[in-house]
Amino acid sequence: MTTFSAGEQTHQAVLPQQPALESVGADTPGSRDETAHGHPTTARGTGRKHGRGETDGRGTGPRRRHAEASAPAPTTAENGNGDVPPHDRAYSGGTGAQRVFVLAKDGRPLMPCHPARARELLGKGRAVVARQVPFTIRLKDRTFAASEVDGVQVRIDPGSKGTGLILTDEKKESDEQGATVTVRRGLIAVELRHRGDHIRMTMRQRAGYRHRRRSANCRYRAPRSDHRTRPEGWLPPSLRHHVDTTLSLVVRMCRYAPVTEIHLEHVAFDTHSMSAGRPLTEAEHRQGTLVGTDARAYLHTRWNRACAYCDASGVPLNIEHLRPRSRGGSDRVSNLVLACVPCNRAKGSTPVDVFLAHRPDRLAKILRQVRTPLHDAAAMNATRQRLTEVLERLGRPVHTWSGGRTKWNRTAMGLGKTHTLDALSVGRLDHESGDRIVRFPAQVLLVKATGRGSYARTTPDRFGFPRLRRSRVKQHFGYITGDLVRATVPSGKWAGNWTGHVSVRSMGQHSLMTSVGRFNVRHKNLRLVQRGDGYGYAVRAELGAPPLQKPVEAR
Repeated sequence: MTTFSAGEQTHQAVLPQQPALESVGADTPGSRDETAHGHPTTARGTGRKHGRGETDGRGTGPRRRHAEASAPAPTTAENGNGDVPPHDRAYSGGTGAQRVFVLAKDGRPLMPCHPARARELLGKGRAVVARQVPFTIRLKDRTFAASEVDGVQVRIDPGSKGTGLILTDEKKESDEQGATVTVRRGLIAVELRHRGDHIRMTMRQRAGYRHRRRSANCRYRAPRSDHRTRPEGWLPPSLRHHVDTTLSLVVRMCRYAPVTEIHLEHVAFDTHSMSAGRPLTEAEHRQGTLVGTDARAYLHTRWNRACAYCDASGVPLNIEHLRPRSRGGSDRVSNLVLACVPCNRAKGSTPVDVFLAHRPDRLAKILRQVRTPLHDAAAMNATRQRLTEVLERLGRPVHTWSGGRTKWNRTAMGLGKTHTLDALSVGRLDHESGDRIVRFPAQVLLVKATGRGSYARTTPDRFGFPRLRRSRVKQHFGYITGDLVRATVPSGKWAGNWTGHVSVRSMGQHSLMTSVGRFNVRHKNLRLVQRGDGYGYAVRAELGAPPLQKPVEAR
């Protein structure tokens, strides 16, 4: 995985090098190939005039491609240069470069283009960099009104820990038999990683601090949480964060790409059957598998009235949580065992795998009864309807699809199991008619929600009491912690040009984090590249890619 913390100029992970450039017909107004995105190009002559109507005294013969830069067969199947297929050839699938967002002169989104095409436009001065991450360029001589834009779709595979989003386009093509089929291509893949677990942990810590302050050496006060009303549609902050960050990323995609449709996987989990670990009858669904059973009596029978840790019997036994409540454990019966008083005190809040690390046989025996936690399934059930509602407010059609259809499409196409490939498989594909997925990006942009800092005004001690007051001034010398900056260090160990995220200090000696380490640099040697937006960025290769075919020889 490559992070965006060091590099010269434009980071190569954001704008990867590719072996070929698109045709110059990408900028011909009537060619329907605004950014070399797969529409037919006009024929290029060999005279002084270019396809875009400019003259420079040089010919425009076909470009030669290097043999050592030839793309693998699945990539060249899209066309000879690893970009898009000609309309007289059927798709056969493969990977391709992550596309680049393109904006018109007036700031409205155009069709994403190939990185090589973006390099060509930047090199000739016909475009400028509008944003570093995700990399976006803006054309200087093309307006939205003078362009023909087909539009793309956003496909979303929501998850409790991460969400996959991908921009796709669908086209009608003719297969070998002459029948018309729909082919789907993935253009830009993004995996959003949520910070709901961190939010849940910090809120639990804050609640512990508050409880300790209010209960230590004080009279008992009844909790007031039961008397507080909640508005309709209320979600805990850790779950509301899932909806907000997903919506924020979709809004950003709609700002940088001509999104016409949103396709969302809408999945409901049967947590009751998941907790039982087997199919349930109708009566068990209504009343539960342990209806009429006392939990303590059930545990005594299950563990033969003996301690689960030391097999002690005939002694007082306590109900013990395998995963402690302080570490997110639940009160489900599968998380409960019987323990004698000494074992219960010795374990305390220690995880069971740490407590029994020296007794692996005993640990394996106990863990056999533990079933999969239901936190993730419950989070998906709580947020799925709210996510659909907020996406419908964007003014674009929202289509919801089942998880079974997603799995069917992914399996039929031979794709691996990742959030981004699941998102690519969301939606309708008529496999009997020959509809198929023909391309997915070889790289995935990782977007991790990091937040914009803490709301705390003080730093607490281990008892929850304020130890020191935090500064309310966040900006120093024009920079805020999290900004992406470029540093020019004139001398010393770190001499050179560096790009990374800055942590500001009031004295002006800021800290710069790069991929090779952290060092201090004066604010006078910094130049702002992009304001911090509360997200961290990185790239990785697509993990679920099928094996590629043998590369073909370049002609």
